Amino acid sequence: MKEGYVIEFYKDSIAMKTTFACFWLIMICLCGCEQNQKILPSANMQNIISSDMKERTENDPRTRTYVCPTRVVWHSEGETIQNPEVLLEQRSGQITLDASNPCILNNENGDSGILLDFGKELHGGVQIMVWHTKDNQPVRLRIRFGESVSEAMSELGGDKNATNDHAIRDQSLLVPWLGTAEVGNTGFRFVRIDLDDENSFVQLKAVRAVFLYRDLDYLGSFQCSDPRLNQIWQTGAYTVHLNMQDYLWDGIKRDRLVWIGDMHPETMSILTVFGAHGIIPKSLDLIRNETPLPKWMNGISSYSMWWILIHHSWYLYTGDVSYLQQQREYLTGLLEQLCKQVGPDNKEALPPHRFLDWPSSENAPAIHAGLHSLLIMTLQAGGQLCEVLGEDDTQSQCLNATTRLKEHIPDPAGSKQAAALMALAGLVDSESLNRNVMAVDRARRMSTFYGYYVLQARAMAGDYQGAIDCIRQYWGAMLDLGATTFWEDFDLDWTENAARIDELVPPGKKDIHGDFGNYCYKGFRHSLCHGWASGPTAWLSEHVLGIRILEPGCSVIRIDPHLGDLAWAEGTYPTAKGILRVRHVKQDDGTVASKIEAPSGVKIVRP
Repeated sequence: MKEGYVIEFYKDSIAMKTTFACFWLIMICLCGCEQNQKILPSANMQNIISSDMKERTENDPRTRTYVCPTRVVWHSEGETIQNPEVLLEQRSGQITLDASNPCILNNENGDSGILLDFGKELHGGVQIMVWHTKDNQPVRLRIRFGESVSEAMSELGGDKNATNDHAIRDQSLLVPWLGTAEVGNTGFRFVRIDLDDENSFVQLKAVRAVFLYRDLDYLGSFQCSDPRLNQIWQTGAYTVHLNMQDYLWDGIKRDRLVWIGDMHPETMSILTVFGAHGIIPKSLDLIRNETPLPKWMNGISSYSMWWILIHHSWYLYTGDVSYLQQQREYLTGLLEQLCKQVGPDNKEALPPHRFLDWPSSENAPAIHAGLHSLLIMTLQAGGQLCEVLGEDDTQSQCLNATTRLKEHIPDPAGSKQAAALMALAGLVDSESLNRNVMAVDRARRMSTFYGYYVLQARAMAGDYQGAIDCIRQYWGAMLDLGATTFWEDFDLDWTENAARIDELVPPGKKDIHGDFGNYCYKGFRHSLCHGWASGPTAWLSEHVLGIRILEPGCSVIRIDPHLGDLAWAEGTYPTAKGILRVRHVKQDDGTVASKIEAPSGVKIVRP
């Protein structure tokens, strides 16, 4: 059989060479070219593309990189597969005539498949390089992507809810003889490949991930005496980095959308790691342009409030008045619309869809307490932006509405999320809310989205050590289960008797991905890379390194470190005026000695 392939291939090769020789001879004769004359004029791509076409093109800001697998997690047994380990080798991306030491899938005596691990969560697809196939014909493969081993090994549907929502992760692909094929545009770490055609075989030269990401320098950094916290900071940074695609998404497998509420913790992490990246205003403007008033952004009233809060954070960081002025008409209109959401009883009267986060969605009193507090925070922030813009009338409306709202003190109903917003809005003393609600059960009853605001409120209460412990327990538990990015949601109760995401689930163990999740993220539909979960990255830089912006454009920054049980901490912060560097070391008497290097134009104040 193999000899037949070689003979047939060389016949094709000779014919191909003859055809090309005749083609070039005819071209030379027709064109009358001299020996060193070019047949085609030299031209760059901009000259080739017509002006009309240029108006319809857009440059992709992302980088394309190939990543080799690091591990063969599983493969079929017996003669159905040969040499699976060669797929871990670094090989060129060019198919050659010599099929040297291929990985062979052969299903003549049973199903043939392999599961590859690329080492960490990626966004993109895979490139499959094929040497020989049966009868030199295209071969059909089944490709399954997974954020966990169990997802990559799953069938669509079923009790564990494997889906192709938002991004196709389970599909059939026709690959060529002596060629290369690419497939996939999703979030994944694991890829399973099965030979679909019956009584067939395929020789694989290589399988490489096609990694699509923005090639950005990590300007911010964090290191301390606890390696677990260092890994958490870096994982949060990487999580939000992966979601910086065409726009700022919330998930790279599912929720590949601009969810404006989810963008607030993402924005705080991006400012901490990358500085004032243009993807933030690009995404803010997209939603503004697609949500004419009186509509609510993403159909959720609280998300329109988050749009204002993000603009407040962006202005404080950048000091960019010209960009803020571009929001004038929409911002004032939205604030006036929000001022009307205060009822005669001084309670918020926001319409459905009334949403804080998913774990709160069945606790109506907590939702009211959270939305009431969020409306206060929004109108306070909006009033400050109106002062910058000279919009005195709207500023006055915000002040009056805020005063009325503060006449009502809702019950957080045991919700850490609601309690956190109440503390941040100044409705109730943060220390009592921390003692009675947020610190109860340590890191249980948290959410990856509102976990950031719980941490902020606990810092407001002075419970820095409790917040640091919460980060270690809650976000650290995901790392213990094999996570390389942080998840859409997580509950510490899920960890009991659960297998890691990077292993086949042993008998008697729980599948942490397929067996858990709620609401819209049940089972494998659950995203394991969600930007709203990156909050600890921003929090550790703000409170452990102690870097807090006081004046727009980072012109005044307060440095007030809180090391808790850490011996030291150091890092960088990309201000709007340059890189700020700090190092804090705890002394024998418990005081902290600090070294600070601030860029020109930044005034540092200490407590």
